Amino acid sequence: MTLVVGITGGIGSGKSAVTQRLEQHGITVVDADIVARIVVEPGRPALAAIAEHFGADILQADGTLDRAALRSRVFADASERRWLEQLTHPLIGQEIVDQLAASRSPYTVLSSPLLLDTSQKALADCVVVVDAPEALQLQRTVQRDSNDEAQVKRIMAAQLAREERLALADIVIDNSGTLEDLNQQVDELHKEFLLRAESSRSQH
Repeated sequence: MTLVVGITGGIGSGKSAVTQRLEQHGITVVDADIVARIVVEPGRPALAAIAEHFGADILQADGTLDRAALRSRVFADASERRWLEQLTHPLIGQEIVDQLAASRSPYTVLSSPLLLDTSQKALADCVVVVDAPEALQLQRTVQRDSNDEAQVKRIMAAQLAREERLALADIVIDNSGTLEDLNQQVDELHKEFLLRAESSRSQH
């Protein structure tokens, strides 16, 4: 397996902008959010279990998961969130491992909002935290997703606290400035990761 760079950050911190920039450099990105959608697609065992647990109204007319309905249910009730995590996290973990193993780029990025909250952390050789002030996270998310402020605050409260994330980071990307500032930091890190990947390959 190639060098794995774990990238995480709170909602609205700018993880996607960082991973998009790295994809422009030809780096494979395994996105845990996308994987989480794959494991609950129609025909997958997890979706049947979710419908049985929450009721058929958690599905849309076409049989796909109603994500907004599920999100409002699990963020309103911690025990429901735990149930969902116990069902999906092992499935997500296995799919991530499979995608990382299939990667052929010089190094591979694992982008996950739950990188530091779950066993996914063990898959990363290096942890990068994309950081922004909480007020800016809130503003960006409300503007981007048209979510109401109260729901975004609930999501932020359910995530690891900013101070805890920063304490667990090997590298911090400051995303309180412009996109140009962010891209400059990412480009420098890309060069560093290429060197690390080369060094790790030469040692094996």
